[in-house]
Amino acid sequence: MQMNPNKTWRLVAERLEAETDPRRRHVLELVLAHMKCEAQADIEGVVATLSDKPQYIIWSNPDDPIASPGGDRDAIRGFYDRSIVQTGAHRLEFDCDRVIVDDDAVFTEGMMSMAYPGRTLEAMGIDVPDVDAYYVAQSRMGIVWPVDLDDPEARLRGEEVYSGNDPFEGVADRPISLEEIAPLELAAV
Repeated sequence: MQMNPNKTWRLVAERLEAETDPRRRHVLELVLAHMKCEAQADIEGVVATLSDKPQYIIWSNPDDPIASPGGDRDAIRGFYDRSIVQTGAHRLEFDCDRVIVDDDAVFTEGMMSMAYPGRTLEAMGIDVPDVDAYYVAQSRMGIVWPVDLDDPEARLRGEEVYSGNDPFEGVADRPISLEEIAPLELAAV
């Protein structure tokens, strides 16, 4: 198995390069910056792309305040710290095959793959052959990146995530080594 985190923003960057409308360019730039910061586990960089009252909604679990945090930037910081940084699951590839943009939102769709440490999966109650290895959780996802229309800087309101399946189903059968994950290429936009 191979993963390339740089695929995450490839299509967004291509769409940005082709876009001429200033408002749509702004929205795409926010999503691109957000994606690159996520890949680096840069919580403050992620939060900088968000309005003061962000809301994340994971539609498979919308009432869970941990999975779908919101209200303020500290709630989002906590979400990223607990779900990405502390778990070691910041190695991800969102292989987008669709990007749609208008003045008030971006929609991205593709296959999300996240490398989780075996120990994290074990702590989640998932049996894996080797707790010192990494395993890939995968799911087809669509993400709406809405703009907060009340924000004077027109930053993102958050993410609304739709998932096609349980990403952890069969995860123990998808081992990956860190050497199979391409290094980040984070050239400026």
